[in-house]
Amino acid sequence: MSKWTSAVGAVQLARMLAAQQPAGAAAAGARRGPAYRDLADGVRLLVTEGRLAVAARLPAERGLAAALGVSRTTVAAAYEELRARGFAVSRRGAGTWTALPPGRAVPTAGLQPLPPEQAGAVIDLGSAALPAPEPWLSSAAASAAADVGRYTTAHGHYPAGLPLLREAVAERFTARGLPTSPDQVLVTTGAMGALNLLLGHLAARGDRGAVEAPSYANALQQMRRAGVRQVPVGTGPEGWDMGQWRRVLRDAAPRFAYVIPDFHNPTGVLVPEEQRRDLVSLARNCGTVLVVDETMAEMAAGDGVAMPRPTAALDPGGSTVVTVGSAGKVFWGGLRIGWLRGPAELVRRLAAERAHHDLGTPVLEQLLTHRLLTEHLPQVLAFQRARVLANRDAVAAALRRELPHWSFAVPDGGLTLWVRTGVSGARLAAAGEHLGVRIASGPRFGVDGAFESYIRVPLTVGAGLADEAAARLAAADAAAASGRVFVQEGTGTFVA
Repeated sequence: MSKWTSAVGAVQLARMLAAQQPAGAAAAGARRGPAYRDLADGVRLLVTEGRLAVAARLPAERGLAAALGVSRTTVAAAYEELRARGFAVSRRGAGTWTALPPGRAVPTAGLQPLPPEQAGAVIDLGSAALPAPEPWLSSAAASAAADVGRYTTAHGHYPAGLPLLREAVAERFTARGLPTSPDQVLVTTGAMGALNLLLGHLAARGDRGAVEAPSYANALQQMRRAGVRQVPVGTGPEGWDMGQWRRVLRDAAPRFAYVIPDFHNPTGVLVPEEQRRDLVSLARNCGTVLVVDETMAEMAAGDGVAMPRPTAALDPGGSTVVTVGSAGKVFWGGLRIGWLRGPAELVRRLAAERAHHDLGTPVLEQLLTHRLLTEHLPQVLAFQRARVLANRDAVAAALRRELPHWSFAVPDGGLTLWVRTGVSGARLAAAGEHLGVRIASGPRFGVDGAFESYIRVPLTVGAGLADEAAARLAAADAAAASGRVFVQEGTGTFVA
């Protein structure tokens, strides 16, 4: 194999396969077909759902047979079935690795914005962003417009950001338990602008970057375009698999690791503080820079969620963690303001490099964001958190009523549900387009086409629209399960 690969042990794989069985199935001896085919189907499902990484080395036949309590002939036949269907590759004398068949690669295009004429007819669940909180955004915009004249007599280029906005962002970090000075903050054009700057600084083409599986689709695509070799690490309902992280950081030696510990996009998981501390320690010992995406960190469902400290607050030396944030989720997606927080020397270097890219972020939008942070933040946070809570409960209830066979965990915040549907997410998305509901299929959020049976459902619609969206999703599910084929026209470049 040409790229770094992980390995799965026989006992570990046996446990993963057993976890797929419905309660009581194993005791009842439930079996859909020959034992080798059931085993092959179990491994295939682990791969397509992203719980077993693509290019992971499978256990030797003898060891897996012992762990499962089956014959070696059964395991050999299962491996042959996987190879025949494109879900495994082998080299004589070297072993067998998981794979995906041709044509199952991860989609690289996102969902293009709906044209205005379709906006009323199609329910758009492709973007995890809320409408603007009014009247506060318009009030801040008017105030910023009245103040911009103070800046128009100069060139307007601020590669590190307006000093007053850097100060306001630093004060917000400090209020959240992470003492920060303005010279540790760089204002960028959205969080993606911050990540783009970091990728250019941290990684050359061909370098490895560790990522959660699943992860934020736009970030994964940005890494692909930068030529980063992504090494996936599983994320589950309880947070990070620290054993996997330990092996990946030690054996793959990635230049950086990109994680979303606060209301993870797409799973909604809130990673416990102990895991954050452990990962910071592992990254520091391995010389890996930890890029922490906090764009969802303020989006708790209501005001009663106990939040861990920011991950960077658990970095004693202050040199392992770089934090990326954004005004897009709390305030408005159309407000393309982001930032990164890191060592002051890194901020200075990135500001100098940025002068050769976009010269800086628009001044008017920075003034608007400053007003929101310093004059309206408490009211906006209360409003948005109440909205997230109401939307979450409405969407979850509608899905459970219309699609009781779908499964998902209800998060404590964030803007997404990660839903296991039992059918092809790509087929479901195509049917949804035809039936008036847009969704982002699971493979967009995985490495190498994983998570085929998942979709992401954003918490961006309220009670009435949630009911209609769920009804359309139910119709799309029935169509996808029946094998009906829909052709999606056009491609795009954006998944929020």
